Amino acid sequence: MFDDVAPKYDVVNDVLSMGQTRRWRKVVVEAMDVRAGQRVLDLAAGTGTSSEPYADAGIDVVACDFSLGMLKVGKRRRPDIDFIAGDATNLPFADNAFDASTISFGLRNVNEPKKALAEMLRVTKPGGKLVIAEFSQPVVPLWRTMYTEYLMRALPAIATKVSSNPDAYVYLAESIRAWPDQDNLAAWLQDAGWEDVTYRNLSGGIVAVHRAHKPVTGNGSAEAIAAHTGPVAKLRRNLPRTAR
Repeated sequence: MFDDVAPKYDVVNDVLSMGQTRRWRKVVVEAMDVRAGQRVLDLAAGTGTSSEPYADAGIDVVACDFSLGMLKVGKRRRPDIDFIAGDATNLPFADNAFDASTISFGLRNVNEPKKALAEMLRVTKPGGKLVIAEFSQPVVPLWRTMYTEYLMRALPAIATKVSSNPDAYVYLAESIRAWPDQDNLAAWLQDAGWEDVTYRNLSGGIVAVHRAHKPVTGNGSAEAIAAHTGPVAKLRRNLPRTAR
């Protein structure tokens, strides 16, 4: 499916999000707060649009994706970026290989997202950062209703006109509706062994950007995960929320 939509993927995303994807990507880059000389894993990077800001800043970025079609489109456009085919649930990288890891709008497409979170923990250095941008749940009921109507009615209709594979965007709408809300995703992060979990709502909660760190001690083993796993209720009670 992703191979089929790769040639027009970025253009269609801009149309369907009404240009908001550019703003969301900028927030992710700012949240990463990495500098030249550091190594970044951009997982589910697709055509590499999300990787470009790091490469342009002199940061060693690896764009990893499961779709060969996406990677081919990205490599043609940005031959200077290191594109690698990889499975998020079994990453082809050594332990502690990256200073920071990120995934934007891709975790929702992984068969076993919790396993992907554990794998990202494994390949990130102790003290390293994780930033996730993913569609979420609008926090205002009226806005949530309007957004759901757009997802299920308008989005597929628009995709029929601008995409080579409209069915892919029916899947997009359905996958967003089935995805956990902000607090539940935060709980998944903690369960995987990440700490200092916070999130920020964008566009009224249409998108949430989650941030976390890998513990300075421990390497993502079962012992480390157990040491940093607490009751979900406690996480939700203490989780800071940044203003929308």
